[in-house]
Amino acid sequence: MPLFPELRPRRLRLTKSIRDLVAETTLTVNDLIYPVFVREGISEPEPIDAMPGQYRYPVEKVTDIVSKALELGVKAIILFGIPPAEKKDHMGTPAYDPKGPVPKAVKTIRREFGEEPVIFTDVCICGYTTHGHCGIPVEKRGRKLIDNDSTLKVIARMAVAHAEAGADFVAPSGMMDGMVQAIREELDKEGFTEVGIMSYAVKYASGFYGPFRAAAESAPRFGDRRSYQMDPRNAMEAIKEVILDIEEGADILMVKPALAYLDVIRLVKENFPHYPLAAYNVSGEYSMVKAAAEKGWIDEKLVTLEILTAIKRAGADLILTYHALDVAKWLKEGYNPF
Repeated sequence: MPLFPELRPRRLRLTKSIRDLVAETTLTVNDLIYPVFVREGISEPEPIDAMPGQYRYPVEKVTDIVSKALELGVKAIILFGIPPAEKKDHMGTPAYDPKGPVPKAVKTIRREFGEEPVIFTDVCICGYTTHGHCGIPVEKRGRKLIDNDSTLKVIARMAVAHAEAGADFVAPSGMMDGMVQAIREELDKEGFTEVGIMSYAVKYASGFYGPFRAAAESAPRFGDRRSYQMDPRNAMEAIKEVILDIEEGADILMVKPALAYLDVIRLVKENFPHYPLAAYNVSGEYSMVKAAAEKGWIDEKLVTLEILTAIKRAGADLILTYHALDVAKWLKEGYNPF
């Protein structure tokens, strides 16, 4: 291989047009999935204080934000439901209510837009319980534990309720063992063989979830989630989790969070290149950018594009991000900071 002065890598960086020509990674609106919060019992969108620019939407007005997304070219959304506090219970039974916020929102979107949007729905009971955990707490031998197997029955029913409403993909996020298998079996038994599963296969117990938990009112009322979400110190464990979810029937895999786990995204993609891989650019990652931008400490557009490009460069095929509509607008306007 020739060395300097014969080899000059800077020749390929000389102008913007040259850089664009040889760019290895290109972010497009087709890579983006926009998270949408739908809340039962409100009449107008509620701003989310910890997530500037994000709102909880009334079920009846969810079509407004979906319409905006489609106009900008963002064709995929993922729905998170927020029921009234008085409807929550220990077992999370409101999660599979066919008249709950997510099934109603899915039906509303389908009536308005048909098959145009790709609708994902989050499948977890944390926002539907009085305790805020992703599984059902039980007392065993003097210890309070999150019971895995009884939780599977609830989330399987939840997935069916979403499928009946018209979801394209259900997305189990609770990190219960066997969650993909339980959902796949129940969906197939009920005739929803065409409904896919995007599994939160590799979800870490992260400090980056704080703004989301405030937005969805889903913070645990006792303890934490470290007994079921992954230890941030582990990477190879992700391979085991992914293998299990693939064998159980997952169609799309996910790593969450994204920014602090780029190495894990790369690890999963290299080992399972034939499966679509999503990465969740989570609420804390979003809010840090927004807060620093409001202070004038960073260039919001540049940093946001740099982060999302890095997530794609690491190996993600799909990116769940609260920045989706802003990014779509910037790209539509021709913005390219590189």
